[in-house]
Amino acid sequence: MSTTKELLKKVRKIEIKTRRLSDHIFGGEYHSTFKGRGMTFSEVRQYQYGDDVRNIDWNVTARTNEPHIKVFEEERELTMMLMVDISGSEFFGTASQFKNEVVTEIAATLAFSATQNNDKIGLILFSDEIELYIPPKKGRSHVLRIIRELIEFKPKSKQTNITEALKFLSNVMKKKAIVFVLSDFIADDYQHTLKIASGRHDVTGIRVYDKHEESIPNLGMVQMQDGETGEYMLVNTASKKVRNNYAKFYNDKVAYYHDSFSKSGAGTINCRVDESYVKKLLGYFKRRG
Repeated sequence: MSTTKELLKKVRKIEIKTRRLSDHIFGGEYHSTFKGRGMTFSEVRQYQYGDDVRNIDWNVTARTNEPHIKVFEEERELTMMLMVDISGSEFFGTASQFKNEVVTEIAATLAFSATQNNDKIGLILFSDEIELYIPPKKGRSHVLRIIRELIEFKPKSKQTNITEALKFLSNVMKKKAIVFVLSDFIADDYQHTLKIASGRHDVTGIRVYDKHEESIPNLGMVQMQDGETGEYMLVNTASKKVRNNYAKFYNDKVAYYHDSFSKSGAGTINCRVDESYVKKLLGYFKRRG
């Protein structure tokens, strides 16, 4: 366990790095991509020349014998929910960073971008259960708490269940939210719940992965540990069949991720740990903006 001082230093380091990104790059982009799309009804007033006829309130008009019109205001404030997979496989990394470190930086960047927009930010940390839920709130100190949890939280379970996490989201978030699901998506059977969540919320999946997960190199007999079950096993990586089976397993999961998100009308970002997540996020915001 890191000491409080070390932890605060880590939080500060991530804040400095990600805040700079969100201030310069993402604030405006995020705002133009997600700015209050909904319109809330604010009042009824008498019709004035030039008003949109489609907004006439016929009930009030009939009651008063004077044409009245409904006035709408754009909903500026939004709620962002960060759903972060903290199961065993997230602690995999061979390049300069572990997946969970990249995930933390992406989440922090998104959170600061939302803060600039005066939005609320909430956090769901999940494995095959809900490990932690922080209800949406505003402000810097709240974002710092989120970053602290992302750095330090130790999950009870190493398994993954995306369906459970999405069900939980639907239970706690009744109003439309902007939802980012950060995971390696080595999971299945979540398409149905994703469709339901995407019907209500604006959902984006951010798949963070390491290039060394995509295939097993030929290294002869190797002892490997399953990140999610913790079991050790001897794997004959010299066997072409073993390597092909693994590649198929991995590619099937990735294909299921793309298929599920596109069928649900949700967005996707793929980010390899050795690539610039800044470019990936920016490209995504620009395409959507």
